[in-house]
Amino acid sequence: MRNVLILCLHRPNRSPSQRYRFEEYLPYLEQHGYVFEFSYLLNEQDDRIFYQPGHYFQKFCIVAKSTWKRLLNVFRARRYDLAFVQREAYMLGTSFFERAIAARIPLIYDFDDAIWMPVVSEGNKKLAFLKNAAKTAELVRCAALVFAGNAYLAAYAKQYNPNVVIIPTTLDTVKHKLVNKSPTERVCIGWSGSFSTVPHFELAIPALEILQKQYGEKVYFKVIGDSRYVNNQLGIQGIAWSAERELEELAEIDIGIMPLPDDEWSKGKCGFKGLLYMSLGIPAVLSPVGVNTTIITHGENGFLAGSTGEWVDVLSMLVENASLRKSIGLQGRKTVEEKYSVEAWQAKYLALFEGLTN
Repeated sequence: MRNVLILCLHRPNRSPSQRYRFEEYLPYLEQHGYVFEFSYLLNEQDDRIFYQPGHYFQKFCIVAKSTWKRLLNVFRARRYDLAFVQREAYMLGTSFFERAIAARIPLIYDFDDAIWMPVVSEGNKKLAFLKNAAKTAELVRCAALVFAGNAYLAAYAKQYNPNVVIIPTTLDTVKHKLVNKSPTERVCIGWSGSFSTVPHFELAIPALEILQKQYGEKVYFKVIGDSRYVNNQLGIQGIAWSAERELEELAEIDIGIMPLPDDEWSKGKCGFKGLLYMSLGIPAVLSPVGVNTTIITHGENGFLAGSTGEWVDVLSMLVENASLRKSIGLQGRKTVEEKYSVEAWQAKYLALFEGLTN
């Protein structure tokens, strides 16, 4: 039996990054003799407060409580065989806790975004001075092994640590079942994300407005992840993300889209939205940015679209051709099963853990 301490910000099944980067692997590792203890900082109540504007005294209390918890983790670190950190173990700009634990036991560091670039949540912009994006290099440097979500992230990490492995963001294809869709009179073009990434969805609005004029009631649009989002012209009322209803809401979508800006932050993205659609057999249209160009072979398992004209052309083709939607969706599902599924990667994941604990 090998004991692993997981250090993260969020409780289990709350954060997509945690869920799809490591939580779905835990049952398989447990079958092979691993025991996991979660040490997360934000419970459900703290979570609601922490990402809202203001509430500075409550946030101070959350940070104080989190500091004490991480100090206990350092003092008790030798009780464990391995530590696992996803993105960061502490919300402020110091890497002290991760480095202190890494000095006592081997530490795996996992990240799936270009988090060395300064990005602060909207609710905490006035506290941005407390953050330190540059600490990512320190976390990479102290780790015994680094899991990077794509080649772009791995290249960054290898500047500071030679022990870097690319582990793509993966999905459980047993849970994410193929959606058998029958052709309908109306076609749903959908997007799934969060309130912080809605600006990415809005990059597609010029193309969607053209489609609306072109097809009228034949097309409609769906946004999952921000219940506050409204676009009256396109008839969109956003829907809140829910773990319980996620797959049901996604199943309504006939065409899934993932527009992205072509910038350094987006190059660090791991293509999760596209993979999510593909896992369900929903044909995906992605911006040709970063890892998206590796995931998608244009016209075979999905489509890439850059300009507004390209978005209109590809989406029009899919709107008009139900059999194309089905065939592209099936190839997308096959790609996920073979290259981006938990089943495809679980043996490798286990071997990496065993390399540090045997």
